[in-house]
Amino acid sequence: MLSVERNFEIPVLFQDEQLIVVDKPVGLAVHKNDFMPHDAPYLTKLVGDLTGRWIYNVHRLDAKTSGVIVLAFSPEVAKELTLQFERKEVAKKYVAVVQGNPGEGVFSDKVLVKKKTKFKKPAVTRFKALESVETAISYKDKTGIVLSLVEIIPETGRWHQIRQHFARNRFDIVGDTHHGDFTLNKIITEKTGSNRLLLHAASLEFTHPGTQMRQAFTSPLPEEFKKVLEGCSHLI
Repeated sequence: MLSVERNFEIPVLFQDEQLIVVDKPVGLAVHKNDFMPHDAPYLTKLVGDLTGRWIYNVHRLDAKTSGVIVLAFSPEVAKELTLQFERKEVAKKYVAVVQGNPGEGVFSDKVLVKKKTKFKKPAVTRFKALESVETAISYKDKTGIVLSLVEIIPETGRWHQIRQHFARNRFDIVGDTHHGDFTLNKIITEKTGSNRLLLHAASLEFTHPGTQMRQAFTSPLPEEFKKVLEGCSHLI
């Protein structure tokens, strides 16, 4: 466990001379961007400071998304891992709490490629509802809102792909302040105290560039997901 500034703790799932796999906490950006304060912490810097190594980013997780992420200690290893993502040789699995019960299926509608643009690209997201709870949450024309814990497998890696797909199909991810249901988010925060995006990178499997062995890493379901599902299911 790497304990870092501003109360971020970064569990290390695996580390060797070539790469490190960590469980990224919610609210921590992976790398520096122009929208952050100049002194804001970010994952690659913190892991680099604590390991004493240069860190090379391989793939992305939004700051608001927690979970498993792999980082490389050299540009060569980073390039090989990045190619695995591009060739769709990496198995990724997410979990989320969403509004409604989407059942099992595939979203394949195009999504925006970045913020403040109208350009879209094809995207594919597979999903399966694992469990659902009924609540007494009602507002506007909605009554007895259902919340579901959903397993998600993105086959492409577009900007906010999962969040866009679920919002466009009216299964908004709880806590999504960019694409989601703002009224529902506010109600759940008032009832449970949770104000995070309930989207978590639960597992990651790839081929180690050095050993050529497949390696899989998992992160447990965050307690806040359980807190929201259990808390809302008992609302009366």
